[in-house]
Amino acid sequence: MRGLTAQIVRVVPRGEYLLTLKAQGTLMEGSIEELREELYLTRRATQYIIDALWELDKLPTVNQLHQMFYNMLRSQGFRAHQAKQIYKYALAVVKSARENGGSKPILRKLSARLDKYDATVDLENMTVLARMRNRVFRIRLLHNKEYIGKFIGREWYEVIISIDEQGRIWVSIPFGWEYDPYETKRLISLDINLKKIVIYNGRNIRRVDTRFIEALHLKHLAEGVQKRHSYAWRRNGKWLDIIRTLHRRSRNIVIDWCRKFAKYIVLKAKKLGYAIVLEDLEKLWFKASQKSSNLSDKLSRFAYRKLQQAIITKAIEYNVPVAFVNPRNTSSTCKMWS
Repeated sequence: MRGLTAQIVRVVPRGEYLLTLKAQGTLMEGSIEELREELYLTRRATQYIIDALWELDKLPTVNQLHQMFYNMLRSQGFRAHQAKQIYKYALAVVKSARENGGSKPILRKLSARLDKYDATVDLENMTVLARMRNRVFRIRLLHNKEYIGKFIGREWYEVIISIDEQGRIWVSIPFGWEYDPYETKRLISLDINLKKIVIYNGRNIRRVDTRFIEALHLKHLAEGVQKRHSYAWRRNGKWLDIIRTLHRRSRNIVIDWCRKFAKYIVLKAKKLGYAIVLEDLEKLWFKASQKSSNLSDKLSRFAYRKLQQAIITKAIEYNVPVAFVNPRNTSSTCKMWS
């Protein structure tokens, strides 16, 4: 990579965004069995509404949803605003699946969404109070107090409580965040590839190894187990656990590395007063899948969109400017930013 970057296609605009505080939690009031039961009942009710909506040719409005499902949910003990969150979320899931041409959504995650009437957030004491049906749960957030302090005083919109496969409690809280990037003419350009990321700041070039190949290897191991055991792996608990573990490790490697690299590059740009320039790879996977199935397979763990999203999220947090350029010829010869 030589020079700076090609002509800018778009920039991340200043304005109001949502940044989510996600933290592991531990119960201070209530039991894990009761919380799991509440999340299970919420999932079951949401899935019932998804199944009903999927059979309709035209999706109803929120007011029509209220008339269709509110009394049913209330009769099952759900609080008024909890019922509203359930049918609104079900509608959003079905609408998204239809717009993307997907099959009927099947919920697998144990989670519940609560608004300000059913949840209380106290970041000063690092606690969240959640009310579900006739039960109350107080959860302590297990996170760095300094990081949580960044969100104190900001407006939050909902609380999402979930339990993962390992039985850990997670709390996610979206906050409003004003993005006001600083002015600069200095750039850090990133050329994202499967094996390496090339970083160029106008003077020096640095190459950073990614972990996408490692994640791709684990994915291939999981697919190898499926091929060797044909359809038997679907009925064999041992092989099923191995396959799920490999896929989970592959996914976790990608997510963990993307977040760590995003934090590194954004803090670096913030310290030097630079803007971050990324290639506009919006249609990369679609175009590659039309040319070669082998290339499409490699791109399945080339999480460039996840990495770009992680960089944008961190950039919004630290008010670092981000721009996208046409990727054409940027890997060989880069032109001045114009």
